[in-house]
Amino acid sequence: MTRPIRDLDVPATERQLRLTIVVHGRPAPQGSKKYAGHRRNSASGRISAVLVEQSKRVKPWRDLVTAATTTAMTTAHIQQYGGYPAGGTLPLAGPLEAEIVFTVLKPASAPKRRRTWPTTRHSGDIDKLIRSTFDGIADARAIVDDSRIVSVTATKTFPGEHPEALPEPGAIIRVYTLTGATR
Repeated sequence: MTRPIRDLDVPATERQLRLTIVVHGRPAPQGSKKYAGHRRNSASGRISAVLVEQSKRVKPWRDLVTAATTTAMTTAHIQQYGGYPAGGTLPLAGPLEAEIVFTVLKPASAPKRRRTWPTTRHSGDIDKLIRSTFDGIADARAIVDDSRIVSVTATKTFPGEHPEALPEPGAIIRVYTLTGATR
């Protein structure tokens, strides 16, 4: 007989906030790739398929996330150690948790005086917004690899319609290390 999950003896984990990242700019989902032909690698001579991102907004968003992450890492280091990092900061490793609040552009046709939800294609799929954001954080070398993130809480909202919504499109990202967890 199996027991319900809530009755299992699961070791408690604690989390410690390690990084808060605020990104200003329009979040973009990392979607599908499209085929753009074959190319020969000049160094190896191998022929491989070329796949390009379909959305032109993804690269600018990832670049904004990378820049904001770099700034947040430097700020966190200064607050913790009282100076600029010599040679950069070490990336976070081990099990990580992330909380993200995406503030997306509110359509002009949406009601102005009541709460609405960003459920249109224009706002992007939340899982694809997470993918592009995690890749931007990994590009800044704030985390060893985005596979280290074991828990995610993500919210998609319009400006002013959530306690943590930004006044314009962007995202607030918090990264926690989990202690008490076994590898």
